[in-house]
Amino acid sequence: MEKLINDFSFGLFFWQMVLFLMLLFLLKKFAWKPILNALNDREEGIKNALESAEKAKLEMQNLQADNQKLLQEARAEREAMIKEAREIKEKMILDAKEEAKSEADKMIISAQAAIESEKKSAIADIKTQVASLSLEIAEKVVKNELSNKDKQLQLVENMLNDSTLN
Repeated sequence: MEKLINDFSFGLFFWQMVLFLMLLFLLKKFAWKPILNALNDREEGIKNALESAEKAKLEMQNLQADNQKLLQEARAEREAMIKEAREIKEKMILDAKEEAKSEADKMIISAQAAIESEKKSAIADIKTQVASLSLEIAEKVVKNELSNKDKQLQLVENMLNDSTLN
């Protein structure tokens, strides 16, 4: 250090200071501002990127909440549609059963009416046949009775006696 103090020259020191100040001036004018501007721009860019990342994060959270809400609404709507479909199915089955029962009752009533009609027709036919047979028998009996004169007189007397009794 003594050597530095002994070899010290004011002229050299002056020119070194002038050169150093010029270098600082040139650096300040041409390098320092662009470097600081670049650093400030970089800092601002990073800040903006962080802010937009935070906004994107919040937006994603909102979207996820909306998606969950939509999913819950869709599930509720699906459940309502399934419930409604089941109710419609049950109603259709019930209506079909009632309609089938109604048709069966109509068929039973129709069959009973047809049976009753056939029964009346058969009874009328039997009555007609019985009347026809009765007439044939009566005709044969009357012919047989009237063929003999004594029997005719006896028949007339019996009828007269029966008519006076009534």
